[in-house]
Amino acid sequence: MKRRIAILGATGSIGRSTLDLVERSPDRFEVVALTAQGNVEALADAARRTGAKLAVIADPTRLEELRSRLAGTDCRASGGTEGLIEAATGADWVMAAIVGCAGLLPTMAAIEAGKTVALANKEALVTAGRLMTGAAAVSGATLLPVDSEHNAIFQCLAGSRAEDVSRLVLTASGGPFRDFTLDRMRDVTPAQAVAHPRWSMGEKISVDSATLMNKGLELIEAHHLFGLPSGRIDIVVHPQSIVHSLVEFVDGSLLAHLGSADMRIPIAFTLAWPERMETPAERLSLTEVARLDFEAPDPERFPALRLAREALERGGSAAIVLNAANEIAVDSFLKGRIGFRDICRVVERALEEIDPPAPACVDDVVEIDRATRDRAAALVSEACC
Repeated sequence: MKRRIAILGATGSIGRSTLDLVERSPDRFEVVALTAQGNVEALADAARRTGAKLAVIADPTRLEELRSRLAGTDCRASGGTEGLIEAATGADWVMAAIVGCAGLLPTMAAIEAGKTVALANKEALVTAGRLMTGAAAVSGATLLPVDSEHNAIFQCLAGSRAEDVSRLVLTASGGPFRDFTLDRMRDVTPAQAVAHPRWSMGEKISVDSATLMNKGLELIEAHHLFGLPSGRIDIVVHPQSIVHSLVEFVDGSLLAHLGSADMRIPIAFTLAWPERMETPAERLSLTEVARLDFEAPDPERFPALRLAREALERGGSAAIVLNAANEIAVDSFLKGRIGFRDICRVVERALEEIDPPAPACVDDVVEIDRATRDRAAALVSEACC
């Protein structure tokens, strides 16, 4: 039988890669629902190509335009949060690829409905990890990591007992400023920050990679996915991006996952799981790679790693504050309001000033996120003066 799938965030980089794989194997997958934030044209085009039954535009002001573009098809148009939740709960397999905290509610709805959820939205797990894993335990939902690092760990852990694992090692490319001094970082531009040397990604995640906040968020994500404490999760810089992560076992064995820098590989793993499927990704030639380099990240030039680890160890709502303040700061940097090094300064100030109780439900997460964004916006204004 065909696997019935929904892609939340179908017009982003992860969504487009998922569609590429799905459209190459029409005999294996039936597209039930697609969503996008505001790109009506791309959403409607994807819905027409795949024969999707439901297309949802998160921005409700664009709903009539979507309906117009889908006229004459069997695809129903919907909008807003209710539409996103409908899309997330109407399929068997759900790609959760909505960027930022905006993806939390539909992702949680899919988990509560017991779906197989491919998690590409790390912010949802960072901000509500305890709530999400708890909901999955109750509903029987399956959580499959899409991030290349966590997907690599998931594959390395196959068939292993939790008590046999000593530590996890997340690899980081180091981003475009790996060799920059602090003085050079002061003057970098948004265009430089989004030009990742290895991966083709959206603007926000590219900036996170440049600050290494992306790796800090993945540290928190790994804690929730695999249950290990901060002290047993390491981060190393690996500029070739060939080794996607490693697992060390209690006997001293170290298993690594290697592959080309193509997100279709981890996406395909989640699409076909527990089986595998072919992808058009370039095959890795070890003789051409020739060497693999690893180095420790510099905590002075990349303070985001320290901030993320401190947020994880502090617990409570600190990870929510970290993520929300970072989203505001990155957006402000991309708009030219603050400098590159100001991003982590804004996040650190937010963590110092905001410390609400741990969230008891998703509504609490949303409220803490909102309050943090308001304060972070004020901190950005202070930095601009």
